[in-house]
Amino acid sequence: MPQNRTDNPRRPALAGLRVIDLARVLAGPTCAQNLADLGADVVKIERPGIGDDTRPWGPPWLPDAHGEPTRDSTYFSSANRNKRSIAIDLANDAGAALVRRLAQQADVLIENYKVGDLARRGLDYDTLSALNPRLVYCSITGFGQTGPLRERPGYDYIFQGVGGLMSVTGHPDGEPGGGPMKIGASIVDLSTGLYAGIAILAALRERDASGLGQYIDMALFDTVAALSMHQAAGYFQNGKVPGRMGTSSGGIMMPYETFKCADGHLIVACGNNSQWQALCKALERDDLARDPRLATPSSRQINRDAALGELRRTFAQGRVDELAAKLDAGGVPNGRINNLQQVFEMDQARERGLKVELERSDGTRVAGVGSPLRLSATPVEYRRAAPQLGEHAEAVLKDWLGADAVEFERLRTAGALG
Repeated sequence: MPQNRTDNPRRPALAGLRVIDLARVLAGPTCAQNLADLGADVVKIERPGIGDDTRPWGPPWLPDAHGEPTRDSTYFSSANRNKRSIAIDLANDAGAALVRRLAQQADVLIENYKVGDLARRGLDYDTLSALNPRLVYCSITGFGQTGPLRERPGYDYIFQGVGGLMSVTGHPDGEPGGGPMKIGASIVDLSTGLYAGIAILAALRERDASGLGQYIDMALFDTVAALSMHQAAGYFQNGKVPGRMGTSSGGIMMPYETFKCADGHLIVACGNNSQWQALCKALERDDLARDPRLATPSSRQINRDAALGELRRTFAQGRVDELAAKLDAGGVPNGRINNLQQVFEMDQARERGLKVELERSDGTRVAGVGSPLRLSATPVEYRRAAPQLGEHAEAVLKDWLGADAVEFERLRTAGALG
């Protein structure tokens, strides 16, 4: 495996890239954080006195250096590391003008205001691209900039339902606990942030050739539809609407299932014949290995009820650790169902650096999940914890605009700054 080139380190992958983060909550901030992790100078513009919507989303709160709760939630800290914060009043003419000046120095702007909101303040793409033709402008909304629902607001939970994800998540009707179920993580927000990051990098790549930026229209509704791409492909082909199957799968993989054991649960996934044979051998179920009804993935899916009945009976008699060891020895994909404490206590998680801890300027220690991006020559760098509201205003205005103390005070007096 290639190692990080610490002997001849390069600049961070996105060093020199200037990003304005006008987004709130999760999708946009996650996108901006990924760019910041890769070295971009991300300036988060927040509302004076309030900040990002998620700053007050506690408890839990970040503790200060003395263990007392701060005004910032752990939710906010999870999506805003490596950024600098400046509080600007967009409703103030001087504040909006200041953002336009910053946009002239930016490579990327990310926002998630309602359709048309920023146009009223002269901060829309048409206005800003006229000032800075190289600007890549990414809008993230619920339903996008077009269509009859474009002005409707919404959060992740709503789109899990409207976009069909909850129709395939949860136990079937009639079973204990049956009914639609949301995914525990904010999967639509997070996925939209990832897709937005891909779109931004593609636009920057195209700008290298054309010299021009472009507008990016991202919608949570589009993203949640994309998350069901393989179920949708089946529906388009056969017209059968997929339903909820609990911890089972309606795909060709069988078993692809959670089994109840004597002291817990174990997930097993067999994707081919060799894994099926290895499973039967590990469980000492040669009868299943020889059964002609279960000889191929398709036949196992057709006869899944009979096969699962036998497997459930066998798993119910064993303990999780013992069964997992047998399956590991046989090369059968399996996994326990861990809680988050168990996840981050795994040696694998420690080896991969999945927990990072940073310190704010006030001494507050902030723990979070490390980036999954692994680049050998330009690795992710953790430079700063999620910022305090407006703490970098003077530094940002000096770095981006060359503003001195006199201009900074003028902007504050004009009501532009919080």
